Amino acid sequence: MKILIATKNEGKVEEIKALLEDLDLEILTLNKNFPSLKLPPESYLGFEYNALTKARYTALNTGVTAIADDSGLEVDALGGMPGVRSARYAGPDATDEENCTKLLEKMKGIPPERRTARFRCVIALVAPSGRDEETFEGTLEGVIGTEPRGSRGFGYDPIFVMPETGKTLAELSPEEKNRISHRAKALNKLKKRLAERLKQLAK
Repeated sequence: MKILIATKNEGKVEEIKALLEDLDLEILTLNKNFPSLKLPPESYLGFEYNALTKARYTALNTGVTAIADDSGLEVDALGGMPGVRSARYAGPDATDEENCTKLLEKMKGIPPERRTARFRCVIALVAPSGRDEETFEGTLEGVIGTEPRGSRGFGYDPIFVMPETGKTLAELSPEEKNRISHRAKALNKLKKRLAERLKQLAK
């Protein structure tokens, strides 16, 4: 069974591949297998809408069942921002560092008890026929730190602190992060569904 990961973000690709590696799947990626395919631009209509749009477009244009995610950081003190704008918070071509810097600037002076936030991820699974679509969601609760810490991960990981350990996501090993992350939670739901499909195909 072939599955195409509809993202060009290699950090996401590696996380997804690691979590699905024990399934009997042939995992394809855009960068390696379809480098000329350009994903449709993301809208501000929500994580589920964006994930489904990317998965539909990719499946239709490649003929391969596609999975696509949309994820972001929701900060309570900022009314849920940056949300679906997370990747472009500091501008259309913003780097991870620029996004983190802008967020920390917005959070200046906000006390610890009001720095609550969560990562949210929605993953869409879409078959090329367009008649078979499902979505899976996961969240990870935490707080926004006051400065970046850690060298692993990507995105807002260096400033997202888990209260129970005091560590940022960027201070965790990939294995530790893959056990608790919002994407891992959504992917585990997806993984269960894919395992069911593989059993049906084997009959």
